[in-house]
Amino acid sequence: MADETPLTDEEREELRRLRAEKAARERAQADAAQKVELERLRVEKAEAERDALDAQRRERAREYMEPDDDLKMPVGQKIVLLALAVIVALFVISVVGGGLIAN
Repeated sequence: MADETPLTDEEREELRRLRAEKAARERAQADAAQKVELERLRVEKAEAERDALDAQRRERAREYMEPDDDLKMPVGQKIVLLALAVIVALFVISVVGGGLIAN
């Protein structure tokens, strides 16, 4: 059975000190766990923000390059075709114009 003798003052002081040390260790562990959770939540938030930004970029690119419901030519495709037309026109002018100047 348990010892029924009361604790001495030294034993009480040691018990109080050991309890304080235990409480300090538990607080340190809880603080460390909270820091880990905080960092994990920050990473999750950053990933969610990055995913939302990527989704916005993909949607903007899709709107820019894909035809709409009426099958109208998207703006991006018009720009590409216009640039190609300018390049071909410059090439034709240089070939035809260069041939005429050399004669």
